[in-house]
Amino acid sequence: MLINADFTLPAALAPHKYQWTPSPQKGVERVMLDRVGAEKARATSLVRYAPNSYFPRHEHPGGEEILVLSGTFSADDQHYPAGWYLRNPPTSKHMPFSEDGAVIFVKLWQMPSDETRQVFINTNDDDNWHKKDGREICPLFAADYEHVSLQRLRADEALFAETIKGGAELLVLEGELINEDQTYQRGGWIRLPVGGQTQIRAGKKGVIIYLKLGHLLNVIGINNQ
Repeated sequence: MLINADFTLPAALAPHKYQWTPSPQKGVERVMLDRVGAEKARATSLVRYAPNSYFPRHEHPGGEEILVLSGTFSADDQHYPAGWYLRNPPTSKHMPFSEDGAVIFVKLWQMPSDETRQVFINTNDDDNWHKKDGREICPLFAADYEHVSLQRLRADEALFAETIKGGAELLVLEGELINEDQTYQRGGWIRLPVGGQTQIRAGKKGVIIYLKLGHLLNVIGINNQ
C-alpha cells in the first residue's frame, strides 16, 4: 500500500478530509497520512481507540513514536493523558489500550535500528518549555537524523525563515496555521520535502504545532507513487 509515498513531494490533509478506516483490531480506527507497505509498514497515522479497546501485546521492530492528542492512552500498566509524547525504540514491546477512549498521532518503522532511547515527556508541564529566539519550544527528541519538538507561534509569525534543508512534518495541535491559501486547524497535517520553500505562518490567534525536522533526508527515493 502506498499513501503519500513520494517523499520528494509535499503532502497535506485537513481535518474535514479525514477518512477513518477500521484497523485489524476491533474498536481501533485510523487515518492513514503516509504509508509504505501493507499491515506492517512505514506509516504515519492518526489512531482512534474506542473505550475499552486494545491491541494484543506486540513488538515494534522499527520503533514507534506517539503523541497523545485526546483522551488517555495506556500501555501495559502506564497511563498517558493528552499531551504526553512517547518514543519506543526498535524491538520494544507493549500492550496498548484505552479505557476511556483516545486519539493518538503515531509514526511506525521510522527509527534507525541502533536507536535505544526511550522517551516519556509531559508537554503540559511548563518546565519542559523554554524560549529560543523569541519562540516557545518544548523539545521532544534530538539526534543527528532528526529533531522533534512542540512549538508555540505568535499571531502571524512565520514558521520557517529559510529553505527546509532536511524536510519537515507538522501537526496542528491548537489554533490555526496558514499555508499559502489553505488554513489548517487543529488536526491539520503537512509534510514538506527536502529543500522545500513555504510561506507557512500562524493564524491571527497563534498556533501550537508538533514539528519534526531533518528526517526526510533518509527516505528520499524510498518509494515514488
